[in-house]
Amino acid sequence: MDFSILLENLISPITLAFVLGMIASLIRSDLEIPEPVIRIISIFLLFSIGLQGGRELAAVELGEIMGAIAVTAGVVIFIPLIAFLIARHLVGLDIRNAAGVAALYGSMSSVTFIVARSFAEARGTPMDGFVTGLVALMELGILVALFYGRWALARAGSVSGSGRGKVSAILLETLRGRSLVLLVGGLVIGAASGEVNMERIEPFFVDLFRGVLVIFLLEMGMAAASRLREFLSVGARMLAFGVLVPLLNGTLVALLASVVGLPLGSAFVLACAAASASYIDAPAAVRATFPEANPSIYLTSSVGITLPFMLIVGIPLLYAVTFHLQAVLGAGA
Repeated sequence: MDFSILLENLISPITLAFVLGMIASLIRSDLEIPEPVIRIISIFLLFSIGLQGGRELAAVELGEIMGAIAVTAGVVIFIPLIAFLIARHLVGLDIRNAAGVAALYGSMSSVTFIVARSFAEARGTPMDGFVTGLVALMELGILVALFYGRWALARAGSVSGSGRGKVSAILLETLRGRSLVLLVGGLVIGAASGEVNMERIEPFFVDLFRGVLVIFLLEMGMAAASRLREFLSVGARMLAFGVLVPLLNGTLVALLASVVGLPLGSAFVLACAAASASYIDAPAAVRATFPEANPSIYLTSSVGITLPFMLIVGIPLLYAVTFHLQAVLGAGA
């Protein structure tokens, strides 16, 4: 690995803002960003990504991205399965908690995606615009993970209580989630508006993007540190899970994306999205389907371990992995 990449990420304003947020929480500072402000910032970031992705997507032929679509379909089906089986049989969680963990790790973290996208741009290897649409589809991994849990409960002869959640209800909850609505809606608007109309809003949605992202990462650092304290009750196995499973998922997707010919930036961002863990939409779906699942397990692993690991170490590490895979395969040309 080129450690200059890691060093550059560690001293970037985005990463340092995240670390500052963690420090502020750990020393119990009175620093606080009001929840309504965070919601507005989150909406801005997601909608901006959608608009910019739609702008690029308008110039892409469907036939050119069939390989990328196939990789994304594999992510939606198999990443939740990998997370479920590891959580169930290696970590030793019961079915409901394993399904909860799989739901979070089977979908994607908008924050990780945003930072990976910015990281790729800073390295001079921006992702293709259509990747935003592929990442939005990864949210369906929530539905797939919960289906695996319900199926496992049915095989075990325990389908009462939380095991009775209807697939249609889970699908509806996923489709109307904030992240999916903003990303997909932004894609449609960006693709339909045309270049002239997009140029009129570019100063707001493009030029301000990185500055707003720094403020958002400050809040994410505080949230991650507060969850990190709770993780002491979960154990070393979930700590290992929160680090190793994202790397496994990201490496597999980086390999597949490179094999189908995606360029470095696109393969890298797709890998980071697959390596991330949701903590916004997925927990609500888990709570509705498996209320007995323990949030201190699945949510603390996602926010307290995987999120800071990916932002500080995982993203530059996966960039190096993707770079070397493409060099070996001769892909992404």
